[in-house]
Amino acid sequence: MNPLVAYFSATGTTAKAAKALANAVGVELYEIKPAVPYTSADLDWRNADSRSSVEMKDAHSRPALADTDAPVAEHDVIFLGFPVWWYVAPTILNTFLEAYDFSGKTIVLFATSGGSGLGKSASGLQASAPGAKIVDGRMLNGRLDEAELKAWAEGLKL
Repeated sequence: MNPLVAYFSATGTTAKAAKALANAVGVELYEIKPAVPYTSADLDWRNADSRSSVEMKDAHSRPALADTDAPVAEHDVIFLGFPVWWYVAPTILNTFLEAYDFSGKTIVLFATSGGSGLGKSASGLQASAPGAKIVDGRMLNGRLDEAELKAWAEGLKL
């Protein structure tokens, strides 16, 4: 297994989880950055006109990436992290998946959320990564124990 931990984090919560996972497994870390960073107003889910609300209402929304420098080709397993928005992955994850060839790779999802699980994230992302195997991983909320994260990753038997 030659994993990469790639993640999108709007507020820093998912970044913390991704860093803990990368440290526990001893692998490279890559941050998926939007071309235009999200502001707190953009993330106001109570406002139907906020950027995140508008994006999540449109399944075809593809927010632009700041770069396409992820070392995806060098890895056969990608741990892909994100905050859960509206019970699924933010559409910038679709943008990321569509920017690279994930054929033959295994993508293990992990997420952070204030109250929901992974929901339908895997099925919502599969069309953006044809030829890849996308599997639900787990929620990485709260305190993260390095030994537990390592045991989880190794227990996936990828």
